[in-house]
Amino acid sequence: MSKSVAVVTGASQGMGRSTAIRLARDFSSIVLVARNRTHLEETAAKVREEGAEALVIDLDLSDRAAAATVVGQTLDAFKRIDALVNIAGAVPQIDLFEMTDEQWDAGLGLKLHGARRLTIEAWPALTETKGSVVLMSGNSAIFPKAPYAAVGTINAAIAALAKAFSDRGITDGVQVNSVMPGPVMTDRRRSYLKHWAPIHGMTVEEAIDKFPQQAEIGRYGRPEEIAELMAFLVSPAARWMTGSTLRMDGSEVKSV
Repeated sequence: MSKSVAVVTGASQGMGRSTAIRLARDFSSIVLVARNRTHLEETAAKVREEGAEALVIDLDLSDRAAAATVVGQTLDAFKRIDALVNIAGAVPQIDLFEMTDEQWDAGLGLKLHGARRLTIEAWPALTETKGSVVLMSGNSAIFPKAPYAAVGTINAAIAALAKAFSDRGITDGVQVNSVMPGPVMTDRRRSYLKHWAPIHGMTVEEAIDKFPQQAEIGRYGRPEEIAELMAFLVSPAARWMTGSTLRMDGSEVKSV
């Protein structure tokens, strides 16, 4: 395995954790970024089992100084950045007419501005390695709804931001794409279903069972499946793919 470094945010759980573990097969070092150090250390142990080094950085990416800290510690430890996978971002599941400015700011601060600042801070290092960036959007960007308006609004902004970064990347040699996963069964999905269930007159258990049928997807996705897509996007095989938004959603979105 050649010397190569991937930074994964949101690496403490769900799709971020699965992505970090999967990338440990392809990169010599994985930088794990999230707020929960205990969960990050658990991910780090799995990364090391795959044969890669692991650096744990526990901080809140909504903090304006966080991006510089992540990049600084990464370069101090490994001297380079080859891939940046932006997955961090818990967006409140609150109705459009009930969300406060503070709740909007919290969602924007972590998922949108956290990814924006970190990508900009890492950009010089990525330019040196001709590296890759992936930003996590979501299908709610395609069909935002009032009960969870912030999720759709921020995911749409993420997709647009990735496109803008990819435009600069053509000049600088940095590949940038975004991913729109459909309903993937994670702890965050379970939390979402707790909000979704009463809106549709169901218990949470009924919602877990019935949501795939109602969404016409057959089953939930698995975090490991999204991780494989992420691994492909930052691999040499996908190098000519840039400025793209890839959907992996079990055909939740029915339009072409």
